[in-house]
Amino acid sequence: MKITNIDDYIISEDVNIQIALNKINANGHKTIFVVDKIGKLKGSFSDGDFRRWLLAGNEFNVSTPIGAVCNLDVRCKHVNAITGILPADFERGRHILPVVNDKKKIIYFITEENTGISIGNHRISASSPPFIIAEIGNNHQGSIDTAKTLVLSAKDAGATCVKFQLRSMKDLYGESFKSNRISDDLGSQYTIDLIEKYQLPVHELFEVFDFCKSQSITALCTPWDLPSLEKLEDYDLPAYKVSSADLTNHELLARIASTGKPLICSTGMSTEEEVVETVKFLEQKTTDFLLLHCNSTYPTPYKDINLNYMKKLEIISGRPVGYSGHERGIHVPIAAVSLGAKIIEKHITLDRSQEGADHKVSLLPSEFKEMVKCINDVYTSLGNLYEGRKITQGETINRQTLSKSIFVKRNLSKGETIVRDDLVIRGPGRGLQPNMLEKVVGLRANRNIKAETELFSSDLSEAMSKKSRYHISRIHGIPVRFHDIVELISGVKLDLVEFHLSYKDMEEDFEKLLKVNNDLNFSVHCPELFPNDHLLDLASFDEKYRARSLCYLNETIQITHKLQRYFPSTLSPTLIVNAGGWCKENFFDKEIRLEKYQILHDMLNNIQLGDVNLAIQTMPPFPWHFGGQSHHNLFVDPIEIKDFCEKNNSLGICLDTSHSMMACSYYGWDLIEFIKIIAPHISYIHLADSSGIDGEGINFGEGDIDFGKLLPVLDKLCADVPIITEVWQGHINDGAGFWRALEYLEALEVRKDS
Repeated sequence: MKITNIDDYIISEDVNIQIALNKINANGHKTIFVVDKIGKLKGSFSDGDFRRWLLAGNEFNVSTPIGAVCNLDVRCKHVNAITGILPADFERGRHILPVVNDKKKIIYFITEENTGISIGNHRISASSPPFIIAEIGNNHQGSIDTAKTLVLSAKDAGATCVKFQLRSMKDLYGESFKSNRISDDLGSQYTIDLIEKYQLPVHELFEVFDFCKSQSITALCTPWDLPSLEKLEDYDLPAYKVSSADLTNHELLARIASTGKPLICSTGMSTEEEVVETVKFLEQKTTDFLLLHCNSTYPTPYKDINLNYMKKLEIISGRPVGYSGHERGIHVPIAAVSLGAKIIEKHITLDRSQEGADHKVSLLPSEFKEMVKCINDVYTSLGNLYEGRKITQGETINRQTLSKSIFVKRNLSKGETIVRDDLVIRGPGRGLQPNMLEKVVGLRANRNIKAETELFSSDLSEAMSKKSRYHISRIHGIPVRFHDIVELISGVKLDLVEFHLSYKDMEEDFEKLLKVNNDLNFSVHCPELFPNDHLLDLASFDEKYRARSLCYLNETIQITHKLQRYFPSTLSPTLIVNAGGWCKENFFDKEIRLEKYQILHDMLNNIQLGDVNLAIQTMPPFPWHFGGQSHHNLFVDPIEIKDFCEKNNSLGICLDTSHSMMACSYYGWDLIEFIKIIAPHISYIHLADSSGIDGEGINFGEGDIDFGKLLPVLDKLCADVPIITEVWQGHINDGAGFWRALEYLEALEVRKDS
């Protein structure tokens, strides 16, 4: 993309850092370029530069001029050298490049998207996911119905595009093109014979293109000659694919270039010199094009593929590259994506035994679907080379379980100096990591610390203490366990506690731990995991598994009834349940989801709730089970939630804002609209923040949820619904995470009232 509005991306060298940082945050590219007093490019400054500057020990001073701290090693392009832009120009985290004149004054900017092409609604660039072409060619065997079936198969398999071919036999092979010409060699006779038999007439090919539009899948075609191109131009396709056989056909390339459509060019059967020559030719025509690495042997021996040559093609063309494969199997295209291929082209067929060389190297629809899935998995796994190493949510879970922390061996009083002999390294790893040991020695304890407990990051700073009361306008509380409720709620006035049970808690003699509390209400969160790795699933297709889940749920209901003795103010306690519908491998189709909703509907009739109110929790797309990700299918989509609740009037919904925000991030929904759809059925709220599609329960205000917008909506639509503030591991360090969350909400209340 070319950016001509340069003011948002430049700043004078004498402007201070604070203003520069504000401009970085505003322009969307997280980078600005520093110019001197006469407008000459001097350097650049990004978020990363700022972090590195601070880590180097520099003290942040808002009055420091940006010219004193900017990165002087800034890459730029002269305006006369734009055609020589390479993907390498956008390496090392660069996403925007200044274009300068002879006096090194910035004329405009280009982004890495400049090196790609657009086909319909799809952008193919260095930062885009792979564009996957299902090459149908003539594998329809001349049948329009088969062609349409192949289109549907390709779409179901996840292809971005389907491609066909068109030839004028007379113009390609002359007046006497018939396959029975005695002068032709066997290969030519065989090929011409197949094309004669199996090419679709133009009007039928156009009907297939119309069918592609109706199915919302992009159609492309390879014109093999000028008359075929003219016919395709009458239809107005969004782009053209050039076969390997025509990479040196500059007459055809020139005519295609004159259409203004982007080109995808295969490079099989050509020498490197011919590829370089064609690239120069197309650049002179100012044509948008991308090259595909290809070996035009059917099937291609693996030893002849040389996937590493894609890097050379990238250098030659100065653009992202792709791969067109004629080998057997799906593993080579997957490997090509891991090496940076942005286009994958592979043949598809309904029957490999049919006549023609293309069928022999084609994938069946099920194989094509598996290839697309693997490609998407590999592309997702590639990540970003310059993003930096971060601990993921799954790693956080396992780190707390498997790694170690700094523990104290004896009781420490507030103000007491910590010495080395007071400390020991042991698991679990919920607290300070062992590498912080020397930083702890010599500090004064900022709280009373019990023996055999971990130290936390807050022990290195001012202690986080709970207030006696948090001024929040709605019923609010925190999650507790049987073993920590007394300590957590001591000294603080809460409206509600939620017993978030584990299956071990269900075996505990909790009645020895509790005293009657007439002022406190309670709710219960049913365990999701039970003995022998049994995840609660009331919608399982396995009847025995389902019956076992129901048994565990009924046990939880009995515990809920027993708890009423200790919290007599709660006449109808809420029981929060994750009803099931998860799958380790993938998401279910809508038909299967509806079947599972029906199973759950039937199961609800077998639950003896008494005066307990059931609230099924909204779920994220990727829940964490046993430290790894699953796929969730039920109570993720707001429309499906609404439809199910209308069918089950007595059912309530527990809105988990963290879960639903992650669903919105994954599916592109709006959280506020999500809540408006299900609001009439919300009876309980888990209020929590999230990051991305699987960063659950992070500290309030550090994630994707705008609580300043969310809370007024909840006040309007769900004013009387209680909230539980949820923070991952919020209970550790005397509940510091929970108190921090309640302070955050309290501050928003004050801001709202003022």
